[in-house]
Order: sequence, then C-alpha cells, then structure tokens
Amino acid sequence: MASHKISMAVRTFSTSTSTNQLVKAPLQIFGIEGRYATALYSAASKQKTLEGVEKDLLKLQDALKKDVKLRGFVENPTIKRGVKVEALKSVAQKMSLKPESANLLSLLAENGRLKKLETVINAFTQIMAAHRGEVSCEVVTARDLDADQKQKLLGVLKSFVKSNQTIQLSTKVDPSIIGGMIVSIGDKYVDMSVASKIKKYTELISATV
Repeated sequence: MASHKISMAVRTFSTSTSTNQLVKAPLQIFGIEGRYATALYSAASKQKTLEGVEKDLLKLQDALKKDVKLRGFVENPTIKRGVKVEALKSVAQKMSLKPESANLLSLLAENGRLKKLETVINAFTQIMAAHRGEVSCEVVTARDLDADQKQKLLGVLKSFVKSNQTIQLSTKVDPSIIGGMIVSIGDKYVDMSVASKIKKYTELISATV
C-alpha cells in the first residue's frame, strides 16, 4: 500500500510529458519523508525550480510556526482529506507557491500524510544542501573556540570532504567531555574527547582487575 502511494507521488510530481524517469537525488534519505522529498526533488529538477521550491517550503515552514490556526488545521486528524486538499490549494495560491510545492501539499493531504510535512521539508532541505555541495559538520568542545581555532579546524575538516564540497560548520560547548572534541561530519562520527578516553581506560583497567 505504501509503495503504491509513493508511486502516485512520483507520477504526480513528474510533470514532464517527455519522461517519467525519476531524477536521482544527490542524497538518499530513508523513510516516507525521504521518498516524498526525493520525488519533489525530481519534479522540481525537471522544471528547473529547485531553488524556488526550497524557498516555498521554508516559507511554509515559517508560516506553520507562526500561524497557530494553520498548524492546527494541518495537524487535525478529524478534518476530512478532501476538505484539507481544497483548503491547502487556497493556501498555496495565497502564498504564491510553485506548482510542485502545491502538489506536495495536495498529495500529503490526499494520502493522510500531512503530519509528515515538517519532516518532508527538513528532508528536502538536506537534499538541497547536498545538491549545493554543502556538508554539515558539528564539533563539540569543552570550551568555546576562538576565531583562529575555528579557522584552523576548518582547514583540517576540509581534508575529509571533496574539493567541490563546502563545510557548514556548527559548534557546541559541552564541559562534560573535559577536553578534546567530538566531530560529526556528514555520516562520519569521531569521538576524540578526553571523557571517552577516560571511560575506555577505566573499562580496560576494570577488566584486568
């Protein structure tokens, strides 16, 4: 049943009459939200509206955060799907959303998947970041890094990505790691914290006692 709905999504989004072949996304995201986001990427890619659709979804995400009534309507499971479809068509028109963005809303409403809207938007923004060659990286340290330390760290991190990729660095302070750092870059995770080393040595000592 789920695969049938996803096939419907692909057919709905694929507005090109010349081909129904799905355009491969630069990042594979699993789950229902990943499938809808990938189908949307394919349709927007064919219509050359990727950036416009991304702006639409970010604008929609912002509206859901600020407009309590709109969010309540979207999340209310007692409202019939057909009513939601028609109402969201009106919302899409008022917000001047692109056809691909409007189709996403209609399809999620038709399939009773509107509760997934937020995660679909997040999945699409991740795909677009990969499309631009951006690699997200989070670094956790025990103390704040100054500008010089961040610059040197970026230089080291660049060796982990391709030459055509850029790093989107975010830093976080967690005194409990004592020292060193924990690095998450793309799908890689490296724990170089002092706390993890102490834990490892403690376990080794305990095992030999």
